[in-house]
Amino acid sequence: MYRIIKVLNNNAILALDREKKREIILLGNGIGFGKHPGEEMKMIKNAKIYTLVTKKKQVSALKVVNGIKPVYIEATGRILEEAEKVFEHVSHDSLLPLADHIALAAKRAEEKRQIPNPFTPDIKVLFEKEYEVALKGREIIREMTGSEISDDEVGFISLHIHSARTDEKVSETLDNTRIINEGIRMIEEQFQIDVEPDSLAYNRMMSHIYYMLVRTRKGEQVKADLNEFVQLKYPKEFEAAVKICAWMEKELKTEVKREEIGFLAIHILRIVDRE
Repeated sequence: MYRIIKVLNNNAILALDREKKREIILLGNGIGFGKHPGEEMKMIKNAKIYTLVTKKKQVSALKVVNGIKPVYIEATGRILEEAEKVFEHVSHDSLLPLADHIALAAKRAEEKRQIPNPFTPDIKVLFEKEYEVALKGREIIREMTGSEISDDEVGFISLHIHSARTDEKVSETLDNTRIINEGIRMIEEQFQIDVEPDSLAYNRMMSHIYYMLVRTRKGEQVKADLNEFVQLKYPKEFEAAVKICAWMEKELKTEVKREEIGFLAIHILRIVDRE
């Protein structure tokens, strides 16, 4: 059983789940029509339930909802539905943070000011499926609000979608992308090469470093140790990997496991050999 806190529009209701004692948002065609605050209601067939998570724990969900036009909450619900068609798991906790971002992105578009996202090309490669969903999201935003968001904003929305399916914080994913980008630049500088961003070797390197960063943040360790073999066989690539791993430790403020060096050196070798 639910008690209506606020009717956002004909398709969206802020309610209290009486059983679980938590605030939720219900989204569905026409579910808000004729409803009033304080009214008790049962679950409506085909309505989607979204739990409410705000950026700051001390800020009430109602205050956040009041600061976002309902159309952006509804649009975000449709975007998350698109994500659910692609991914096995999409957290409904992401509704308000993403809706808040989309509302601000739309406002920036109307005011013709943009936040540059220098990592959009990398995001497009690293999170290809999330980016495709975000592109559909841009169409939904245009259709429902009339706002035309930029490619850079599509990149940011991709990170939110990735966060919704992995529980990885958006800020953490963006930071990983930055470190990957700088790491590849360090390889290019060390070996005096230019790696084509669209090349398979570049994409493989990005993917390897990303999962290396994920493992490092979680304190996980690769099972094999190739360091001795790689250091003997490919000393220059190994030296470069040592340098990059040491730099990553400073950026992450946590230990990069020694075994990561050999695997990174092998990926560096693949890039250098192709060049």
